[in-house]
Amino acid sequence: MTDNRPDDRPSFRDAALSFDERVEDLLQRLTRDERIALLHQFAPAVERLGVEAFRTGQEALHGVAWMGPATVFPQAVGLGATWNEDLVRRVGEAVGEEVRAMRARDPRVGLNVWAPTVNLLRHPLWGRNEEGYSEDPRLTSAIAVAYTRGLRGDHPVYWRTAPVLKHWLAHNNETDRDTCSSSISPRVLHEYDLPAFRPAVEAGAVAGVMPSYNLVNGRPNHLSPLLSTHLRTWTDRPLVVCSDAGAPSNLVDSEHYYDTHEEATAAALRAGVDSFTDHGQDSSVIVGRVRAALDRGLVEEEVVDRAVRRLLGMRFSLGEFDPELDPYAGAGAFDTPEHRELAREAAEQAVVLLKNDGLLPLAEGTRIAVVGLLADECKLDWYSGTLIHRSTPLDGLRARFGTENVSFTEGADRVRLRTAAGWVRVPSASGTGTARAAGGALDPALLGGRTDLPPLTVGGDPTEFAMVRWGEGLFTLRAPDGNHLSVAEDGLVRASADQPGGWVVQETFRLEEHGAGHLLAHVGTGRYVSVAAEGLRVADDGDVFEIVVASHGVDDVTAAAAAADVVVVVAGNDPHINGRETEDRVTLRLPDDQTELWRAARAANPRTALVLVSSYPYAVTDADAALPALLWTAHGGQAAGTALARVLAGDVSPAGRLPQTWYASDADLPDLLDYDIIGSRQTYLYHEGTPLYPFGHGLSYASFSYDGLSATRAGDTVRVSFTVANSGTCEADEVAQVYVRAPESAVVRPLRQLVAHRRMRLAPGAEQRLEFTVPLAALGFWDVARDRWTVDTGRYVLLVGASSTDVRLTAGLWIDDEEPVPRPVLERGLEAADYDEQRGTVIVDRTKVSGDAVTVAADGTGELVFRRCDFGAGAVTASAEMSATGPATVELRSADGTLLASYTPLVAGPYAYATAGAAVSLSGVRDLHIRLRGPVRLARLSFTG
Repeated sequence: MTDNRPDDRPSFRDAALSFDERVEDLLQRLTRDERIALLHQFAPAVERLGVEAFRTGQEALHGVAWMGPATVFPQAVGLGATWNEDLVRRVGEAVGEEVRAMRARDPRVGLNVWAPTVNLLRHPLWGRNEEGYSEDPRLTSAIAVAYTRGLRGDHPVYWRTAPVLKHWLAHNNETDRDTCSSSISPRVLHEYDLPAFRPAVEAGAVAGVMPSYNLVNGRPNHLSPLLSTHLRTWTDRPLVVCSDAGAPSNLVDSEHYYDTHEEATAAALRAGVDSFTDHGQDSSVIVGRVRAALDRGLVEEEVVDRAVRRLLGMRFSLGEFDPELDPYAGAGAFDTPEHRELAREAAEQAVVLLKNDGLLPLAEGTRIAVVGLLADECKLDWYSGTLIHRSTPLDGLRARFGTENVSFTEGADRVRLRTAAGWVRVPSASGTGTARAAGGALDPALLGGRTDLPPLTVGGDPTEFAMVRWGEGLFTLRAPDGNHLSVAEDGLVRASADQPGGWVVQETFRLEEHGAGHLLAHVGTGRYVSVAAEGLRVADDGDVFEIVVASHGVDDVTAAAAAADVVVVVAGNDPHINGRETEDRVTLRLPDDQTELWRAARAANPRTALVLVSSYPYAVTDADAALPALLWTAHGGQAAGTALARVLAGDVSPAGRLPQTWYASDADLPDLLDYDIIGSRQTYLYHEGTPLYPFGHGLSYASFSYDGLSATRAGDTVRVSFTVANSGTCEADEVAQVYVRAPESAVVRPLRQLVAHRRMRLAPGAEQRLEFTVPLAALGFWDVARDRWTVDTGRYVLLVGASSTDVRLTAGLWIDDEEPVPRPVLERGLEAADYDEQRGTVIVDRTKVSGDAVTVAADGTGELVFRRCDFGAGAVTASAEMSATGPATVELRSADGTLLASYTPLVAGPYAYATAGAAVSLSGVRDLHIRLRGPVRLARLSFTG
């Protein structure tokens, strides 16, 4: 390409031109191989053009992660619990500033941040519950908009960072996460999953999305047609789609969706994937696959160019080619007093008071016993940075109430380990362990901490270990110097890790009974601890250990509780154990050993409060019944302990609100892999049982009254206003919540649905008039009869209050909009996935590129129900488009079970669709039932009069 600019600068260096023009100029200067190379996560420099190397992906979920010390804010679910968009926007700004500051001193820090996670917290057993904001799409999207706006910055041209939303789409389980398929009906898709993503994209604060590992309706998310038919229609800005790590290879290796990697890579490019995160920093594999796909004609060069344009556009927005104009260039703010104060404020606002029978707040001079496995912990998770500052609950309470007034016991048993060869001991040169996710690792799959320390030995005086039980039989062993027993790459057992962690946790063990003793199973390797000449190591066969208890933690708790005025039991989870990425939980129950601790404290001192510090909800019905006070907070980051102490002392009135339902027991939960929230009545939207604590719940030290509700339609909006007054004696925040119901709808609608909320601070005696403008569309639903969003004519009820069940005011509202209509089946036919109800079916891919079909689930039979089908004056034929992989039948039946027509599909393969017709006699408006037997895929039904 010839450039005749007077100063001989290439056009892509000319800031007077538009980004589109500059991108196109740079694209034309790149060779074919240079373009292909840009598609990998680690794109190399193009030195001849002065283009720098670039990496997509910098983790920044609640602070800068994996790159060493940084400000650590509360976990994302904790940010969701604040219900405070202004606060979360400020957190996003601080994180974005620290990304820039860290990049100024370390070019490995990326400006394309993979955050936030907007997957809905549909099921509380999801291992990654900590990463999402809420089970509600509106609250999730509101918090996501705020966080991405902070990350992006407010400059009209240049971006502070380029946020990527995770994980597209309907991803809420770790079990078989790369092979399972989420069956999502059109209503669930449009009413629940897509709304979590759309507002942040429409707000112009998002640079792209990351597809999730799972399949949706039988098709891998990295091939999702929704990337083009929905996501990229929400904005005029080009969006970058970054693959999840290893997911491109999964299309062949684990999902077996394509036979060759060249086919799979081509299909992902055509679907809209732009950046391939695969094989770590080795780009040669992906580059080779793209090159081979081009050579074989599996994908066109224009598709590659389209992806490169999007990637270059993002880089231009980040100021890479205009450092002199980039307002965010240079060193940004890092670990400033403002950031430290913000971390404390966020942690305070995330605390939820679940129950309080007058125990809280604690008076000055109260003698407090702080007990529990989390009492002196400031836990990090997989997506945390390394702590610069650290405040545990014990730290916070001692600072607030005085060391002399605060006692502590962990409540862990102290044990000694003995083998036939003698006692287990830690050599004197134990040293200090390696922090998790530290040191700037781009791939922090650390294994077992340090290897420069001597392993544990047998013989001599025994070492006494703290045995910390985390539930489900898992425990950790901690040496007197505070380091955990861990197994490194050489297989030796050392006291070498400051905390459990790493991609594969090497610090957890289980006991297996064996004769008169136990085998010590090491979970990370799946092997057993054995005695070897060089010390303890893991092997296929283990030695028998005797566990000798030197002291019982529950006895320590009893003694501490009896000597105190008030007991604060701090329980919860370690984010690397029993629920994390790659591992779902198996129960809502609090681990038995932690339950034993609060029971012991309560027996010794009824004035006991339980503080749950966790990444997810628990079913603690017994604690709620027995204890006068319960609180919950997510792992709150560097200021967690200070924040908790200020709440317990009443310096701050708690005002966090639950971002998801806390169920009473495991029996209330649907199957983890059942994504049909409507059919199986999931989340606060549809759950018909009584939760332990409802969505939006949270108490205060103040009391608030609501009055003067007004709800009127104004064009395409509904205006809602009411007054909230603080009738208490202390200044406090309240979170006013507005819900809507459609009690007379002809289709199943939510029992209540959040449409607005606001967090505000009121002094005692003060009041505030709140006004909300709610889009009329928020009252609607996805009408499968018309294949579009619809607001039906009818009566709606506005509910205002302090939670989804604590309703203080209601107002009826009549909406004249669209009259409900039956399904025009003669005109439109019936898409199989557009059912109203189903039993025993799942939605699958109609083709590998687009479309849905329905098949039976594992038991071999299923049924679809289509309500209010309008056959007009009469239908005389009914045709079914279907395929099968074995003997199968499709039956059309009336509501009373009468057989109307039967079909036997050809057995020719899952995508070999054929249409078969049958004579019928149908007229008027009636329900239609379709029964499926065998391995059939039903795509649609059509009718003729």
